[in-house]
Amino acid sequence: MKKNSGTIPPAFATLLQQRLTRRRLLEAGVAMTPLALNSSLLLSPSNASAKPVATLGFRPIAASAADAVVLPDNYDYDIVARWGDSMFAATPDLDTSKLASGVLIGKDAAANQARQFGFNCDAIHFFPLDRNGHRGILCVNNEYVTHELVHASAGSTVLEFVAMHPQSVAFAKAAQGVSVIEIVREQGTWKTVKNSRLNRRITADTPIDVGGPARGAALMKTRADPTGTRVLGTLANCAGGETPWGTYLTAEENIQDYFGNLERLRRQQDSARVIDAHSRFRMGRRTSLYAWETVDPRFDLSQEPNEPFRFGWIVEIDPTDPQRAPIKRTALGRFAHEGASPVIAKNGRLAVYMGDDDKFEFIYKFVSSAVYDAKHRAANRDLLDSGTLYAARFDANGKGEWLPLVYDERGLLNATAGFNDQAEVLIKARAAAHLLGATPMDRPEDVEANPVTGRIYIACTRNENRTAEPAKSNYAGRVLDTGPDAANPRGANPWGHIIEVRETDDDHTALSFSWEVFLLAGDPAGGRLVTDLSDIQPGKIDSATVYYGGYARVSELSPIGSPDNIGFDAAGNLWIVSDGAQPHNNNNGCWVCPTSGPDRGKLQQFLSAPVGAEVCGCQFSPDGETLFISIQHPGEGGSVESPKSHWPDGPGKQPRPSVIAIKKKGGGVIGT
Repeated sequence: MKKNSGTIPPAFATLLQQRLTRRRLLEAGVAMTPLALNSSLLLSPSNASAKPVATLGFRPIAASAADAVVLPDNYDYDIVARWGDSMFAATPDLDTSKLASGVLIGKDAAANQARQFGFNCDAIHFFPLDRNGHRGILCVNNEYVTHELVHASAGSTVLEFVAMHPQSVAFAKAAQGVSVIEIVREQGTWKTVKNSRLNRRITADTPIDVGGPARGAALMKTRADPTGTRVLGTLANCAGGETPWGTYLTAEENIQDYFGNLERLRRQQDSARVIDAHSRFRMGRRTSLYAWETVDPRFDLSQEPNEPFRFGWIVEIDPTDPQRAPIKRTALGRFAHEGASPVIAKNGRLAVYMGDDDKFEFIYKFVSSAVYDAKHRAANRDLLDSGTLYAARFDANGKGEWLPLVYDERGLLNATAGFNDQAEVLIKARAAAHLLGATPMDRPEDVEANPVTGRIYIACTRNENRTAEPAKSNYAGRVLDTGPDAANPRGANPWGHIIEVRETDDDHTALSFSWEVFLLAGDPAGGRLVTDLSDIQPGKIDSATVYYGGYARVSELSPIGSPDNIGFDAAGNLWIVSDGAQPHNNNNGCWVCPTSGPDRGKLQQFLSAPVGAEVCGCQFSPDGETLFISIQHPGEGGSVESPKSHWPDGPGKQPRPSVIAIKKKGGGVIGT
């Protein structure tokens, strides 16, 4: 394949043309309730050629605690890539039977890992390379390394282990970031194309450019990079997104876990401004979670106090051009990004929806200044560098407003408030959103657009710190009311919920919106199922109160907890994967429900994960016949010495995070 010339590859061009010309409406007579149907076109490239499915037609599974991927009877799966699988023939596969003997602290461990599929796979996005979508590029986030699942540490802490084996940091940096792999479906089976020129790893040491307003800003400059224009690495990569021009957006999330020695920085002169900027991220007061600062000084706040400002961004990667450096798009703000969901608005500008995955954090939307050019891919190269970032305020009357994070806007975000320019507004986006009055949410994670209706859905995983009554608390660097509100009505909220948003006039550049609760997670059979939105009053419901889009038949509903990533099939059915506590202590999984018509909110379980695993990804192939899912940290809570899971390799084997491709036996669209 030739290098990217700035034109759209043929497969992308075909799908993008379909995306821009095909209008899909629900079947005649199917009403949206209680909000009105929106007919705007919002198809993602990966779903553009799939045939809409009128109804779901699989037999739901029962919740499970088995150490297995459990699917409906007429489905199976391929293992596409496992942690440690080689992406190049010259590099060996990881032999997990040698973990207990310390293979990952050997002299070749880091170099090998940089050419092997990474650890703890999370977001997945598929970029087709042929017209039927049977060959393509899979971009997969590798979020972090679970120390206990890779090293036999003999009971030592991470800090003690790193002190004994400093080379383990190089391995950890190589094991996370992003894996870009070419995959192909041959004779019905999905597999990685080893040695593809498109295969590459982007790690915590990969040079990455800085774009947008924070490029070259004072807080972005370090001793190693006095220009503030090029960062080494991306890390804590959680969910993601894909642009209409065929690039991947990876989201940097829990960056605070990598930086230590905040207390030592506090004792240094002239550090007040920098410490204030760090206040909304809980950096390590002494040591970080991973102790990298004991080996690499750029993660030591007392030596490189500005290094954390270079993380927490959305990073754009061109999967078709391995020679092109990734770019941190700073116009989209800095926070614990869960993902980035782009939508082409009616006027051609791009809106990107994002959640900040922490308790009492905010929902954001970026709107580009320029319009998307469907005919010239290169014209969109810097589209994400100029525009306006907004934070959402949810009002009790079911309305809301997008609040602009613009320097000196409304006389608030200025030097008096601690912002010297627009770059600092974006670097300290959390503080800016709080000052503007954005609504603190219950761990807002994935934010996605329904391809049929244009509605926006927000997964709020949970918040055990939400109090049942109004209470002023100091949380993560600011004082706020932790009591329930209309958009976060339960205190505490151990199961999470999902919000449905409709932009005013169905315009994704609008500054106002309407909203409602779509789902209050929990157990419909063991709690109190309400079917009327008027029954969801903040402070008047408890954690046992559940709501499933108004659906009333308890026996037909599957219990769910901790909704995390979400996605849609071509018919606009909502697919949900989970990360966290489930009713009756069952495993995490994948669920699906219609968002419209008489079955709106009829949630059914489609998959159950192995023991200890989180389920991520949720990406369909173009024909809708494959569902790609990440199984992250199977066996969490165990160790190399005492594994709690043996998936996917079977009894006696160590667990391995893996990407799977789910298919219907005999073929067909997933969910039918």
